[in-house]
Amino acid sequence: MYKTLSEYIAALERAGELVRINVPVDPVLEIAELTDREAKSPGGGRALLFENTGTPFPVLTNMMGSDRRIAMALGVESVDLLTGRIEELFAALTSPRPDLFDKLRMLPLLGRMSRWLPREVKGRGVCQQVVLQGDAARLDLLPVLKCWPQDGGRFVTLPLVHTLDPDTGVRNVGMYRMQLFSPQTTGMHWHLHKTGERHYRAYQRLGKRMPVTVCLGGDPAYTYAATAPMPDNMDEYLLAGFLRERPVELVKCVTNDLRVPADCDIVIEGYVDPSEEKVIEGPFGDHTGFYSLEDYYPLFHVTAITHRRGAVYPATIVGVPPQEDAYIAKATEKIFLVPIRAAMLPEVRDLWMPEAGVAHNIAVVDIRTDYAGQALKAASSLWGAGQMMFNKFMVVTASGRPVRDVAALADLLRRIRIPDDLMFSRGPLDVLDHAAPETGLGGKLMFDATGVDPAAPLETVQLPFPFELSDGIVRVDYALSESWRVLLLSAPRGVRPDVFAFLEKNRVEGIKYVILLDEEVDTSRPGDVLWIASSDCDPSRDVTIRDGVVLFDCRSKAGGVNGFSRRWPNVVASSPETIARVDGRWNEYGLGKFMLSPSLHYSRLQYGEGAAVPAGGPLPGKTTEDTHAESGGSCRNPKQNPSG
Repeated sequence: MYKTLSEYIAALERAGELVRINVPVDPVLEIAELTDREAKSPGGGRALLFENTGTPFPVLTNMMGSDRRIAMALGVESVDLLTGRIEELFAALTSPRPDLFDKLRMLPLLGRMSRWLPREVKGRGVCQQVVLQGDAARLDLLPVLKCWPQDGGRFVTLPLVHTLDPDTGVRNVGMYRMQLFSPQTTGMHWHLHKTGERHYRAYQRLGKRMPVTVCLGGDPAYTYAATAPMPDNMDEYLLAGFLRERPVELVKCVTNDLRVPADCDIVIEGYVDPSEEKVIEGPFGDHTGFYSLEDYYPLFHVTAITHRRGAVYPATIVGVPPQEDAYIAKATEKIFLVPIRAAMLPEVRDLWMPEAGVAHNIAVVDIRTDYAGQALKAASSLWGAGQMMFNKFMVVTASGRPVRDVAALADLLRRIRIPDDLMFSRGPLDVLDHAAPETGLGGKLMFDATGVDPAAPLETVQLPFPFELSDGIVRVDYALSESWRVLLLSAPRGVRPDVFAFLEKNRVEGIKYVILLDEEVDTSRPGDVLWIASSDCDPSRDVTIRDGVVLFDCRSKAGGVNGFSRRWPNVVASSPETIARVDGRWNEYGLGKFMLSPSLHYSRLQYGEGAAVPAGGPLPGKTTEDTHAESGGSCRNPKQNPSG
């Protein structure tokens, strides 16, 4: 593994996975726009090192944003090799030990495992080569990014936030964004479900000030471990030690008693006082592709900043997928599949969370089935397990085929029985799920494809040509691909079409799934359709089943559609000014062939300016009549009587 972040940067450069940009680049909006273009290029593009940021510190972005780079960050040729290591470890730990000889054979393994445990060392670490305290400890010395135009300010986006449980002394290292409020204060974005928030409440009950220390950089295994869905009360540095196959060495902070990796790049020491009023934090262009809106969070106070000489400031950009976090999530699927199998659901063979589902909206699970109802059991278990509780739409299969085989998945879904093979539930959702009826609480839907007969004949699809566009429908696509048997319908904002009347009028047959979208959504891009559909739909409110057809209302609910009563966030996109600036400077950056801004495509989904539409307020922009008149209605790619 890597002794420093700079060592990892050098490895990326040798592998052709990094571009150095040595012209002046602004941490406010410009770095994010360049990173967004690179991250959305084929395969995740390259890591970017901005060497001239107007501060003493270079900025590294997209450092784990490809299959190859996430593997390099974890010290392997392929993440699949880590899965193999974990399988061997769990097999050795869980196999029966009938006699003394077999038990003694475990000693070398236990000895090796003990070497993964984090280890405290005396003295100062290289992360404390430079120490700034008092008025000198200023966050404006760092190249903290503002990523999107409606962000509430600059945010630290890749922090390793260290806290201790005051009752047990167990450490937690989590990744919680931090909005800068002043040179010595930030927000601390602890969601209700997170360990950092649980620690905060414990200090609040005790009436004590809470020490908090934030690290940046070091071995990229530290950053990955902070994002990983570790069980509560399990030290993330144990995972980092396993990944590195050597312990994380920890040193004491300068102004509090927390321990941090001796070899990280930058350390921000401080505290949160639970007796203080919480402060308004946000908005922030989030990993969902939408702005997460303002809310109240604790205030973090800086007491010291330390760093190594030659430190690099790492940052990540989140927004409309895919971004760097998609590759981190893909690694997590593989690394944590073995513990899921060993500790909770031995029947699980594979798990896939497509990047369009932004890590929690969509999950596909393949299981072995031995009895009736096993898919329901698996779904219920997963919805109760750690961060899987945030999942909204789950498909459970028993085909044994790779879950990423999209054609096979489509074949299964078009053969399930409706409504018999659907299970609705309700439970916790991510606080960032803007479509949920209540913050953090909404519907869930499971598709049980375990009993599908792949040899059963399919009903013939009957579609008219052309469609009779009526009832507010302005466009029809048959769609994603024909193998899915999904009909995409588009309607203007503010219109409430009667979809089932439309289907009956056009004598549509053989279609099981209908997705209703805003007409601004580009239905020619399957990834965008899945992203919007899973983000803007709540199963408890927006899914209707009638006559063997499942209708998903995946339109924006802004302005009170379907009784939605909260503010509706805007899609994240760069400003025209930032896009023009980057376009005009493109040849200076040394990034090669010109790349269009992805925001040119996604800004069409926005509702005027601002991070959100007020609850129940009027929709900004064109009226329904204007939009319909300009579109003239269309019927794209329908087929007459396509075969199954």
